[in-house]
Amino acid sequence: MSWIAVDAGTSILKAVAFDSAGRETALARQKMDILRPASGFAEQSMQEVWNAVVATVRMVAAEVQDTIEGISVTAQGDGCWLVDANGLPVGDAILWNDARASAIVEGWRTRDVTEEAFRVSGSVPYAGLQSAIFHWLRENDPERLASARFAMSCNGWIFSKMTGRYIADCSDSSNPFSDVRNRCYSSELLQIFGAEGERRLLPEIARGDQLMGTLTKRAQEELGISESTPVVMAPYDIVSTAYGAGASSMGQACLILGTTICAETVTNSIDLSGLPAGTTLALEDGCYSRAMPTLTGCETLDWAVKLLGLSKIDELEALASGASPGAGGLIFLPYLSEAGERAPFLDPSAHGSFHGLNLSTRPVEVARAIYEGLSFVIRECLNAATERVRTLKVCGGGARSDLWCQMIADVTGIPVQRPDGNELGARGAFLFGQYITGKLPRIADGDFKYPVEATEFFPSPAARQRYERRFRLFRETRNFARLQWALKEELA
Repeated sequence: MSWIAVDAGTSILKAVAFDSAGRETALARQKMDILRPASGFAEQSMQEVWNAVVATVRMVAAEVQDTIEGISVTAQGDGCWLVDANGLPVGDAILWNDARASAIVEGWRTRDVTEEAFRVSGSVPYAGLQSAIFHWLRENDPERLASARFAMSCNGWIFSKMTGRYIADCSDSSNPFSDVRNRCYSSELLQIFGAEGERRLLPEIARGDQLMGTLTKRAQEELGISESTPVVMAPYDIVSTAYGAGASSMGQACLILGTTICAETVTNSIDLSGLPAGTTLALEDGCYSRAMPTLTGCETLDWAVKLLGLSKIDELEALASGASPGAGGLIFLPYLSEAGERAPFLDPSAHGSFHGLNLSTRPVEVARAIYEGLSFVIRECLNAATERVRTLKVCGGGARSDLWCQMIADVTGIPVQRPDGNELGARGAFLFGQYITGKLPRIADGDFKYPVEATEFFPSPAARQRYERRFRLFRETRNFARLQWALKEELA
């Protein structure tokens, strides 16, 4: 008996088959296009996402030699995926990294709406959330909003195409409209964001076996699966990836080095009285994930490859390895998103910059500074997540770099473990499917029933001491740069 797990990321959509021993037996991937019809926009064709699900699932199903017991789905979170009463897309999906509503979010921040909302949701609003997107659509495209019946996530869209049901799990529904402690939509938050009129668009929050559906006849035909196969809605991708990496218990943290850099810790209690930061996600087992997802992740490395005239990221890593820790005194602030930054602080005006350049600065120092700047952000994100961390599980495309994994250990002072296998989001969805169907008593039991090997990186005391000084200078440099960010916004 096999399971197929779908992991619909922003850039790559994957389908992975797992056998009864939890081993990957088949894999199919398809690159996804991000549409940018205007400055600051980030959209995706909903039909093309479903077409990619169909193509990859069909390829994997053709390789599976035994019965397909179930399908589990995880996907990118946040954004706004609108469908009408017939389940058809109302325009392209507006993604989590869309920046069109940045001015709206900045207005909320200056009027203390951000802090007021955080006390209920445990999350800081940003431009790629439905709270801001609804506001923008009301002002700029009200007909599109009026013609919609459901506002979903990518996961909800795929699940609806498979089962005909319109639901959200408690992780996807946590932000922006949920009372995170009580795991339900909050009338107070809808009022805070002026979104009472959009309450009708929010899908039911499902729990337990309500997260299961059955493939419709049409979905069976499209996917090439003849049985009435059960479908499980797994948590959204950052949570599923943490599960797949083995970070599902207290004291464990997961760091995803992907399109976004996301540091997240698991906790059984939350304190919302502190400084608003990041995102708090309710989990099915009663715990919470405190997540700090940045707006700029490994796209920074792609940008650096072009900047330095290289052909691939491997060359960037090799270049960076030619410089000593400290990058010759160069500091890089890696805030390159057009939407600014959302974690571990919210500032839609944030911009990237180099500091300490001179005529002797070489490309090796520039490359090293880029990796170090991202690593300092990671440390800040882990600090903001507040839970004491014993081990840090690192995954995502960026985790393939030994240089970066060692640097993260040195900068944070936390031992880093890189689990074997590249498809940890799909693995987490598979484990969640086993949990929901009763084959695992707890999600954490998946690490014992289906163990994976890991490569470990331990902090170097000498590098740790040097990076401690550089980290303080990084933060001081950013505090100075924020004055320039504000000035640039005034002059725009």
